[in-house]
Amino acid sequence: MADRILVHRLAVFARHGMLPEEERLGQRFYISLDCRLDLSEAGRSDDVAATVSYADLSQIALDIATNRRFALIEALAEAIATTCLATFPRLETIAVRIDKPSAPIPAVLDYAAIEIVRGRPKTERT
Repeated sequence: MADRILVHRLAVFARHGMLPEEERLGQRFYISLDCRLDLSEAGRSDDVAATVSYADLSQIALDIATNRRFALIEALAEAIATTCLATFPRLETIAVRIDKPSAPIPAVLDYAAIEIVRGRPKTERT
């Protein structure tokens, strides 16, 4: 599927990480979503019911990132992907990227990041 809904670099302040300082102090994270689904019906009908709202996708990511705590950003990404796929049956696949610009490592870098891609089993797709 070539159609995509993109949410790029949603900024959140949260307390994820393995170190006690990360829980105590918190830090900024950027969350990006790349959702694959068929947008042709929405394009023809101009009806939001035929798509997935990027505002709703953003709210799910924001809620999970700010109301739960994860030692690993991989687990944060997995929770976001699982929830989005469960909430929006129209989604075929979702890529979730978490950027951690203040990763506590002894090096000068722009950010550390992970990206996961999750989808429905082919039997669930229409």
